[in-house]
Amino acid sequence: MRKIVLLISLIFILSIPTTSYAFGIEIAGGAWYQSPEGNLAYKNISRTDNLDLEDDLNYDDKWQPSGRIKIDMPLLIPNIYLMYTPMKWDEKGQKDVNFNFGGETYTANVDFDSKLKMNHLDVALYYGIPLIETATLDILNIDLGLNARLFDFEAEIKQDATGLKESESYLVPIPMLYAGMQIKPFDLIALEFEGRGIAYKSDYYYSLIGRFKIKPFGPVFAAAGYRFDKLDIDYQDVEVDGEFRGPFVEIGFEF
Repeated sequence: MRKIVLLISLIFILSIPTTSYAFGIEIAGGAWYQSPEGNLAYKNISRTDNLDLEDDLNYDDKWQPSGRIKIDMPLLIPNIYLMYTPMKWDEKGQKDVNFNFGGETYTANVDFDSKLKMNHLDVALYYGIPLIETATLDILNIDLGLNARLFDFEAEIKQDATGLKESESYLVPIPMLYAGMQIKPFDLIALEFEGRGIAYKSDYYYSLIGRFKIKPFGPVFAAAGYRFDKLDIDYQDVEVDGEFRGPFVEIGFEF
């Protein structure tokens, strides 16, 4: 967590232009109500080794914090979009059949503790499509670019009664495409849509966001929306096939 915060600070400092050209910045913080669905497996041998996030691991829906920074750069410099999304569950579960996790066989109908962390930092570099804002009198804007998702993953199963414990963790960058659209019919309200995603062979990972934003006064704004993440990835013998969805709320400043 500390390394990611330091990385965000470094990128932000390096991104500030040294010229006198004007630039814009948007800072927002809030929370996303994450509803997990799907399966987790590590070195699975059969279908019984797939752990259901809800039924076996008992992962409930919950609010988790998030934050983002957008920097509109001058001239030909690409715009920058940083977004940090914590995703973490730590619960006690049970499965009605023996299952394998990380090469160990866990006993059926015996409680175990599990942990799943899928924190990620998105760093997007993008440009607005030229002339669209001018042609629509500043009502519509469309952005296209590239996104790097720094994926901080950890999964662990511990069964105290049998003394078994296995885990796997990794920190990996995931390249993605980025697209955004803003519709602003009036100065005080706006609709925004964002998409990030990649597909490679049988693996895929994408995030979709819709946001309604209102500015009650000055640079302050409040926003609410819905986010949907879906992934099916197999990396270092860890398989995650799941969906994470739910509403979110934000407050922030736009200069």
